[in-house]
Amino acid sequence: MLNYLWGGMILIGIIVSALNGRLPDVTTNIIGSSDETIQIILKLAGTVCMWSGLMKVAEKSGLVESLSKKMRPILKYLFPDIPKNHKSLDYIATNMIANILGLGWAATPAGLVAMEELQKLNKDKKTASKSMCMFMIINMSSLQLITVNILSYRTAYGSTNPAEILAPGILATLVSTIAGVLYAKFKERWG
Repeated sequence: MLNYLWGGMILIGIIVSALNGRLPDVTTNIIGSSDETIQIILKLAGTVCMWSGLMKVAEKSGLVESLSKKMRPILKYLFPDIPKNHKSLDYIATNMIANILGLGWAATPAGLVAMEELQKLNKDKKTASKSMCMFMIINMSSLQLITVNILSYRTAYGSTNPAEILAPGILATLVSTIAGVLYAKFKERWG
């Protein structure tokens, strides 16, 4: 579905540019953007490798498992329908830890496996369960203490103080996460 959406937006952009006589600008921008994209990828590759490596070290050392166990009271409140030692809780915890550290690319695989495990617990396979909805809300709000992606982008683009967005980022994601969780809990009780 997303492929059709992106493809449609690109096609509409090209058609509008052609109708306005700006098709040469589109070609120039596509070529320029491709070059810039490669440069950004190369600059960010080191950051991605470092943080992904740190996550692997955290997993192998038992830190992720330890944090996962410490998160159990929070997870039990957020996901009361999930049995106590179900493996989906470990995947949810790993996903949340990676998101909190701002490692969206590292959070995605754990999130997908968590959703598969939650679907196994789901009685109505055609409708998302309460736990699945809560997990999606938490992921969409994306609570982050360290916004690694944004810091990397700001550094790549030459920001003189890439970390100045840390406090506003933490506040914004904290507020959105709390609002999302409160809304989901409200809907669970009275929805």
